[in-house]
Amino acid sequence: MPTVYLETYGCQMNVSDSELILGKLAADGYTPIDGPEGADVILLNTCAIREHAEQRVLGRLGELKRFMKADSVMGVTGCMAQRLGPRLMDEARHVSLVIGPDAYRALPELLDGARRGQRVVSTDFDLEEHYEDFTPRRFDKVKAWITVQRGCGYRCTYCIVPHTRGNERSRRLDDVVRETHQVVADGMSEVVLLGQTVNSYHDGASDFADLLRAVGAVPGVRRLRFTSPHPNDFSERVIEALADVPAACEHVHLPMQSGSSEVLKRMLRRYSREEYFACLGRLRAAIPGLSVTTDIIVGFPGETDAHFEETLSAVREAQFADAFLFKFSPREGTPATRMPAEWTVPEEVASERMARLVETQRSSARAQNLGQLGRTCEVLVEREARRGGSMLARTRDFRSVLVPGGTSLLGHYLTVKLTGTTGSTFTGTVVPGRSALPLAM
Repeated sequence: MPTVYLETYGCQMNVSDSELILGKLAADGYTPIDGPEGADVILLNTCAIREHAEQRVLGRLGELKRFMKADSVMGVTGCMAQRLGPRLMDEARHVSLVIGPDAYRALPELLDGARRGQRVVSTDFDLEEHYEDFTPRRFDKVKAWITVQRGCGYRCTYCIVPHTRGNERSRRLDDVVRETHQVVADGMSEVVLLGQTVNSYHDGASDFADLLRAVGAVPGVRRLRFTSPHPNDFSERVIEALADVPAACEHVHLPMQSGSSEVLKRMLRRYSREEYFACLGRLRAAIPGLSVTTDIIVGFPGETDAHFEETLSAVREAQFADAFLFKFSPREGTPATRMPAEWTVPEEVASERMARLVETQRSSARAQNLGQLGRTCEVLVEREARRGGSMLARTRDFRSVLVPGGTSLLGHYLTVKLTGTTGSTFTGTVVPGRSALPLAM
């Protein structure tokens, strides 16, 4: 049987797609292996959101060339493949397969052609494709990532996703519920719903509020999360569902991108600073103890010192539990690259702003975390920690906790007391007599 080695880059949507790819290839006679040595097929499932991600992939393609046999196939799938198409083969001559996110159904046949010496490119969009009949080969045995929406209907001026994944389309609610029943049967009790703007989900009959209630009602679902939402799509129905569904966790990732209304307008985010904070206020009023994380871009074209100060003040006001912070990365084909050259923020200015923003967010999170010490809470043990002798667990409000123990705790719920913090991660001690609740309910 031919073997396949797959590396994944980018967001959790790419991880979910890699699970689909390996499931499809396993069903067609391929054996997935853990390393590139001796693999008949080497695939990189890629991200195009920032230039750095693409450069990293190009470098890795060069590194992996030494593992290829005379008849091996090197392929690139995902968003970078969709964006660059045959240009990837010019960048890396040993690549013979380039496949976009909507072409995985044909992957076995396309691989057959590549293994016969053909150079194969398949980057057409298929707006009906949801891979409903695929059986994912899941990497995570503790929680299941379930894609409920593909593509994006927003057109933020900095974002390449609509160009690499097409227009937004949602799966049928019944299909999502069916998959949820299956992952519970497989032993997982946490479900994460995935979409580019997941709370804009609508299958023609049911909206995201209906989906939350339906998935949360599946017996055995103990925790329900979702990523990533858009602030404009938190309707009162959705917020009520979040408050009503017991499995819905007390955490929302709410991308802000900038604290300046002027920059947000230039980004085409379709909300102002005031509207963002109004959404945040509604969420926190409805869900006591809600933890909020966010995304922020620094150095967007035209961002002035005054605009950046607005972002700093927004971070202080919002009290985010954590934030993913990025310097603006121009993406070929997006409107942001066509903005006036004089709007470009110099690299040294963007770097200085980034450093200040990182320190502001860290200081805010540190103060919040110190206030959490002594709290008793439920955690789900997710994986081994990098620190020897500990496991990494997660609270319902998405805080990371190191707990003592070994892999026998994997997938179990524990009650712990938060005893220390490094600023971003907690240490916890297990509360005697209330630990190691089994995964299956």
